[in-house]
Amino acid sequence: MTDILHGVRVIELAAWTFVPAAGAVLADWGADVIKVEHPETGDPQRGLINSGLVPGAGGVNHFIEQPNRGKRSFGLNTSSPEGLEVLMKLIETSDVFVTNLLPDSRARMGIDIDQVRARNPKIIYARGHGYGTKGDLAGQGGYDLAAYWARGGIGEAYAAGDGSYPPIQRPAFGDVYGGLSIAAGIVGALFKRERTGEPSVVDVSLLNAAIWQLGPDVVGAGITGEDIPRFQLSEMPNPVASIYKTRDGRHIAFVLLQADRFWADFCTRLGRTDLIDDERFANAMVRFGNRADCITELRRTLGEHDLAHWEKAFEGFDGVWDVMRTAREIHDDPQAIANGYLPRTTDANGNEFALAASPVQFDETPMDLECAPGHGEHTDALLAELGFGEEEIIDLKVKSVVL
Repeated sequence: MTDILHGVRVIELAAWTFVPAAGAVLADWGADVIKVEHPETGDPQRGLINSGLVPGAGGVNHFIEQPNRGKRSFGLNTSSPEGLEVLMKLIETSDVFVTNLLPDSRARMGIDIDQVRARNPKIIYARGHGYGTKGDLAGQGGYDLAAYWARGGIGEAYAAGDGSYPPIQRPAFGDVYGGLSIAAGIVGALFKRERTGEPSVVDVSLLNAAIWQLGPDVVGAGITGEDIPRFQLSEMPNPVASIYKTRDGRHIAFVLLQADRFWADFCTRLGRTDLIDDERFANAMVRFGNRADCITELRRTLGEHDLAHWEKAFEGFDGVWDVMRTAREIHDDPQAIANGYLPRTTDANGNEFALAASPVQFDETPMDLECAPGHGEHTDALLAELGFGEEEIIDLKVKSVVL
């Protein structure tokens, strides 16, 4: 956590990962992010098991921890008149309201733009949605597997192209990227309000996030009238901008875009100096024409030794290369450790674990993150901040308005 957004209060009325991920980034940057959850059910992700992993020791739920760290949880039934009024009092004290509720739900609950701005004219109103604010799908929900991975073209871009099933996206893959985009939009709106006094409405859709991330393909396809070609690894145009398997089943990615500059040293480190003067591979253009033969030679050579051998052979190599790591291995990555990219935190049960830091550092200072709040953990404190007395709080609890 840093102090970049110190003094900024954010009300988050959202569930799952997409919009809560935005709140997590804002909390990382120092904002006071208040997560409003139903007093009985809470964020449905609190009970979700979808990645093949069950909560760990002490009930640690990574689906809750990663997108909700550093927030305060307010157990509030916003569908009741009393609960809506409490929410509005909270909104009056805040700088930002962010939600993923669909248009019909916002209108029915009385929390659409005009209703929120009637209580706080200067509030920034931010929305995360699947398909945008206009068109036939404006009112339709959209998880990232549908709106981002499927309709946005990401999944097809990674498909084999042979009619087989395309790859399934990793959990929340589009959500966390879309959430970072919402956070950036909110900060831009805060800057505008600071300069002009005018609040903005911020919108980010998962579909637009995918189009932006796949921009080179999408723009290129629009210009050429055809999808950008997908090359199998066995036919990559530049054989030294590709992935190769080692004897022990690991993979190395080489990114030698200036291939001729590095070719001699590359071949020397491979122990294949014979390839340097091989007329089939004399320069990048010739290698392109003979890429099948070149890739065959490189695959055979790199497959003769284990990863440890090649890590030593390419130590100090000026060309860009790296080993394809697993998520578990990243926890031991010296670069991730040195830069504080996986800060550790401890929850209320004493469980210590690492969280993935959001990707912006300020003043070269790693994030110091707090765990996600328990369901309704800060309800009483927030009601007291709003001026509710002890008897009023008890009455709201008796009426099941708050947790």
